[in-house]
Amino acid sequence: MNLGKPSLLLIISLLFMLNREEVYGQFQLKSDRKSETIAFKMVKNLMVVSLTINNEGPFNFILDTGVGIFLITHPALTESLGLRDLRQINITGFGEGEELRAKIAPSVLVQIGPHIEGHMAAAVLEEDHFGLSSYIGSPIHGLLGYEFFNSFVVHVNYMSNTLRVYPPEKHKILRKGQKIPISIEARKPYTHARIIMPSGEKITAKLVIDSGAGHPLSLETYQGQPFIVPQQRIEANLGVGLLGAIEGYIARVPTFILGKFELHNVITAFPNYTPLTKMVSQGRNGNLGNIILRKFNIILDYNRGIMYLKPNSRFKEPFEHDMSGLELLAIGPDLEKIIIGRVEKGSAAWEIGLQEEDEIVSVNFKPVSQIGLEEIYNLFRAKTNKTVILSIIPKGTTKPETVLLTLKRRI
Repeated sequence: MNLGKPSLLLIISLLFMLNREEVYGQFQLKSDRKSETIAFKMVKNLMVVSLTINNEGPFNFILDTGVGIFLITHPALTESLGLRDLRQINITGFGEGEELRAKIAPSVLVQIGPHIEGHMAAAVLEEDHFGLSSYIGSPIHGLLGYEFFNSFVVHVNYMSNTLRVYPPEKHKILRKGQKIPISIEARKPYTHARIIMPSGEKITAKLVIDSGAGHPLSLETYQGQPFIVPQQRIEANLGVGLLGAIEGYIARVPTFILGKFELHNVITAFPNYTPLTKMVSQGRNGNLGNIILRKFNIILDYNRGIMYLKPNSRFKEPFEHDMSGLELLAIGPDLEKIIIGRVEKGSAAWEIGLQEEDEIVSVNFKPVSQIGLEEIYNLFRAKTNKTVILSIIPKGTTKPETVLLTLKRRI
């Protein structure tokens, strides 16, 4: 899921509508602590942290470097947090006759664990346009980005699923790892990478460092024009935006170089070129997602404009795309019911006749309530020609059927 883009247009619009005092927000460590460690969950290649708002919660937020303002996507929190008399704004320009409504809370108290807290503005969507909880398979209440990363030097350990944060003034300049320059523009981090395209062309791309993107790499435009999509490609739903699915293609680029590190045969998203794509991609060529980022242990230092990279044990793992062709959604009060949200044409699932709104009851004889979306998606990327046994209830029926899904690498 590509959370920030076109939600990026939403964030830009919100920032223009707020004054400087309202967008100010800063976290700090209590009791003059020198550092603090935070655990996160890795769900569908996204980092999820637990926090409280106005002493209520806990709530689950995606830690997203591509988001420039604290964003509450779960409208029900407005009442439970006691947020009243909020200023409403209407945001237009998202499609023919479309208008998005949001409310602005000038200051909320956000606490992460026992020792991190800060007051900041929050944008609250009046409708959950993204459906993040259904997509991820666990309750998600919003996105946390710039305010957190700008407050600390952040060590991200993707192997232990922990963050260690330091106040910038108490963090020593490190000598370990590859030092990569970054720039902070419109409250988002950018870096440059070299890419060898399938045509053999070598380019230098300016990319948003986007921990809220569940793909390795996305390429939008270059020199004002859309990238030429490689011939070997598949059509795909690239994410969820304000108006629904973001359509485009999945392909591979031969070589991606970040600092001294080379990655090969990188799965890459190529969004369809639209007026929205053109607007959002001004000043950049694409984004660097979490599947590449999690191959390293990373230090992000916004204040000094530096990122340090140290490869971890995932560095040499090959890039694989989903081999089932299924997009799944978790629904119901406890998000334990899993249905098919989309079937990609020409995929393994499409070939055996699976359809949207079919319910998946079990996978390899394990009830889906016991394994969840994360384990299912990992299984669907495991190995081409591997057979998975699904028990499904076809749409409009009540009797389960058993089907054999033979995974097929398509890219």
